[in-house]
Amino acid sequence: MDGSLPPADHTHGPARRRSLASPIGCAGVGLHSGQPVRLTLRPAEAGVGILFRRVDLGIDIPAHVDSVQDSRLNTTIAAGGARVCTIEHVMAALAGAGVDDAIVEVDGPEVPILDGSAEPFLFLIRCAGVRRSHLPRRTIEVLKTVRVQDGEAWAELSPSALPGFEASMTIAFDAAAIGRQSLSLRVTEDSFSRRLADSRTFTTAEDVAHARAAGLAKGGSLDNAVVVDGAMVLNPGGLRHADEFVRHKLLDAVGDLALAGAPIRGRFTGHRSGHALNVRVLRALFADAAAWRMSGPREVAPLIIASAAG
Repeated sequence: MDGSLPPADHTHGPARRRSLASPIGCAGVGLHSGQPVRLTLRPAEAGVGILFRRVDLGIDIPAHVDSVQDSRLNTTIAAGGARVCTIEHVMAALAGAGVDDAIVEVDGPEVPILDGSAEPFLFLIRCAGVRRSHLPRRTIEVLKTVRVQDGEAWAELSPSALPGFEASMTIAFDAAAIGRQSLSLRVTEDSFSRRLADSRTFTTAEDVAHARAAGLAKGGSLDNAVVVDGAMVLNPGGLRHADEFVRHKLLDAVGDLALAGAPIRGRFTGHRSGHALNVRVLRALFADAAAWRMSGPREVAPLIIASAAG
C-alpha cells in the first residue's frame, strides 16, 4: 500500500462507496478540554456512513446533522448521553478524501486538535489507504435555493449545473491581520488537498482570553491555532497561506456539510458563515422536501440518509 487514494470513478459505471483499507490511529489533546485523547479511524461496511464511537462509553453517534447538539464554537454531535465535539476537521478530511463509510473511535468527548487543520487526518487516511465497495454511491442533489441568515452573516445552498460540489466563502474580521477575504472553488479530492486541508483554525488574542476565562480553549496553543492581535500574526512561523483564514472557514464548511450523510451536488455560498449557519442551512435543506433529492441507484439507501428524509 503506497498510501495514495484510488482515482475517482469517472468512466466505468456509477461511483462506488469507499471506506478505509485498514485501521489507523493517533493521539493528541482536545482543543477545549485540554485532555489527552486517542482517535482511531476504522473501516466500516458499505452503507454505514461515518459513525463516531465513544469507546470509553460504548456508544455510537451517527455523523449526521440530526445528531448535532451544539454548533457555537465547534460542531458537537451527541446521542445516548454521549457527545463528541470538534468533529469538523476529521469530517472534512474524510469528505475531502471521498470516504463514505468509516468508524471514528475516540476515548473521550473531543476529537484531538492536532495542528488545527485537516491535514494530519488526511495523512492518516492516505496511510491507511482507501478501498472501494461493490455498492454505488448516492448523492444529495440540491434542487432549489435555501438560505439562512443571522444579522449580516448568511449561508446558502443552491443548485449547480456542474456535477460535484462547489463552495464559496467570504469572511470579514475587524482584526487587520485577517480583514476581508474570499475564496471560491470546486471541491474535489485534489483541490481539498492542495488548497484547504492544511489551513489552521484561527482566533484573536482577545477571544483566547475570553475563552479561557469561560473554561474553554484549555488545549489551545500556537502549535494548533493561528492567533492574531490586531495586524500581527503571533505564530513564530507566520501563515501557511496569505488567505489561510478564509481557506480554513471553507474547510470547516466542508466538514459541517459532510453531516448531510452523503456528498452534495450543488453549490454552497457563505458570507461570514460559521458552524451554526452551516448546520442551519443543512437543516433548512432537509426541511423542504422540494429542495433536494437523492440521486443515484435506489438500491443503496443508508439508514443515516433515511433519517434525514424524516
